[in-house]
Amino acid sequence: MNVEQQQVIPVYILSGFLGSGKTTLLQQLITYWKNQGLRPAVVMNEIGDVNLDGLLVEEEVPMAEMLSGCICCSIRADLSSEMSELIAKEKPDVVVIEATGAANPMEVLDAVAEVALYQKLEIKPMITVVDAPHLLELARTQKGKTYRLMQEQIRCGSVLILNKIDRVDQEEADELRGQLASWNSFARIIPAVKCQVNLSELLQFQGGHQESDHREHDHTHASHEHVTVYTHYFRSAVNSELFEQFIKELPRDIYRGKGVLTFSDTSSRFLFQYAYRESDYMRINPQGNIPDVAVFIGEHFDKQLLASRLIELEESVKSSGSI
Repeated sequence: MNVEQQQVIPVYILSGFLGSGKTTLLQQLITYWKNQGLRPAVVMNEIGDVNLDGLLVEEEVPMAEMLSGCICCSIRADLSSEMSELIAKEKPDVVVIEATGAANPMEVLDAVAEVALYQKLEIKPMITVVDAPHLLELARTQKGKTYRLMQEQIRCGSVLILNKIDRVDQEEADELRGQLASWNSFARIIPAVKCQVNLSELLQFQGGHQESDHREHDHTHASHEHVTVYTHYFRSAVNSELFEQFIKELPRDIYRGKGVLTFSDTSSRFLFQYAYRESDYMRINPQGNIPDVAVFIGEHFDKQLLASRLIELEESVKSSGSI
């Protein structure tokens, strides 16, 4: 299939600790999408005693399991190949990743962004499921790796589902809301029991199923996206010097960037990487239909501004007649 004609597939990432309720939410999402006539696919990376295998097979949902390690470290390459294989074979309308509770969410986003370099994906803002009684206990002791990781998961979520709210009293619920707001003032907090939430509202808040042309439509509520991923598919080559200048001027709240580009003033294509204010360019000769694409990850940055700057780069080459 020609890359240009591929449908952009929305990818949802569910973050949160084992036992927080991610699997329950996942089951509800699958049912919801199937009722909409959509074909969902699942990537699971949770090691625990919940056997979703049988359930998802019964539901006839294509699934890739990754139980050998964590998405964000030892099997990042596996995630790329598993997702690519799943998409090529099953041609889903939507993909949902249930990340292991031990995963740093920023690293998970980075791993998924890797796949977006050669699959047309739209990475949705992260949904974090928070176990109310567990958070209460951790917040009161305020120590240990689990506490710091939960902080990170909450900080990266654009929607926080405060689950098992029935297991805390009103005063404790208020304390928890205050705690969540102090760690992440941008996120929407949804209290829930057994992850029962209004799914159409949840997904609409996430930007819904956007049109594949990011230039004309971006329904995502940028003001609520704390940790943001923006994927830009280029329609033409760009000038290498202007692009390097653009990268140098990126705002500090964009932490990482990567992509495959065709420059109008050179003969080969380049892979670029950007992290910690440093950028690197490498000549490549990719196999197959690899699109010209750039993926940026950061906190609370303006996607629309970034998109318009990149479009300007494309237009400046066209107007100068360099290609």
